[in-house]
Amino acid sequence: MAEKALTAVIQEAYIQGISTRSVDDLVKALGMEGISKSQVSRLCGEIDARVQAFLTRPIEGDWPYVWLDATYVKVRREHHIVSVAVIVAVGVNTDGRREVLGMTIGHSEAEPFWVDFLRGLARRGLRGVKLVVSDAHEGLKAAITKILCASWQRCGVHFMRNAMAHAGKTLRRIVSAWVGTAFAQDDAAAARKQWRHVADELRPRVPKLAALLDDAEADVLAYMGFPIQHRAKIHSTNPIERLNSEIKRRSDVVGIFPNEAAVTRLIGAVLAGTE
Repeated sequence: MAEKALTAVIQEAYIQGISTRSVDDLVKALGMEGISKSQVSRLCGEIDARVQAFLTRPIEGDWPYVWLDATYVKVRREHHIVSVAVIVAVGVNTDGRREVLGMTIGHSEAEPFWVDFLRGLARRGLRGVKLVVSDAHEGLKAAITKILCASWQRCGVHFMRNAMAHAGKTLRRIVSAWVGTAFAQDDAAAARKQWRHVADELRPRVPKLAALLDDAEADVLAYMGFPIQHRAKIHSTNPIERLNSEIKRRSDVVGIFPNEAAVTRLIGAVLAGTE
């Protein structure tokens, strides 16, 4: 097998989830001599240019909906093992096309981190954003307002998990059904009215849950102000969950990344391959 073809096979195996130590067995199965880990690393390093081209490409057109979510991986840093967040941004443009818009590695969820990430997307051309959907991250709301001038939708699925933790086992089904009546309304005004009614009904029995509903009303119901045909997709981060599952599947094979550059190389290649 020619070196170019061998390189392509090894790179594809690496991206698809075959661990570095297993590539040697793959090469032998193809009738070739074994290949060292250093050779595999060198060949896989050639993926970097493709990943960087993907992560820095221009973003064209308007992207009214953007989803942000994080998956955590383990990395070695100065002889210690730490967890870092892989932040992925996915958008839907005015034609309904979905794309991975960007990725970064985060060590903090404070406002400066989000400002830097969103500013990078804006420099590449991200515009026309009306709604950003994510879980509740510290500093994110301020960054969205400052950089994108867009509304924020708190992930409804994640919020409901938090709410159920306050409800207790005996009230979980009842609370879920009650809150669901707000989501079932036809317009934003009716949804907000029903949301406040549910909070008031819960206040005597579960005051902490009622307070949670009070605080989250605007953020959880933001999607109700958008076209009804879009609401099923924009009320949560579910549209990005498939990507997170693929990232997790591949990172689990690695276990602990040797450095952050290896995270960017692998996860970037996985994301580029989903386009």
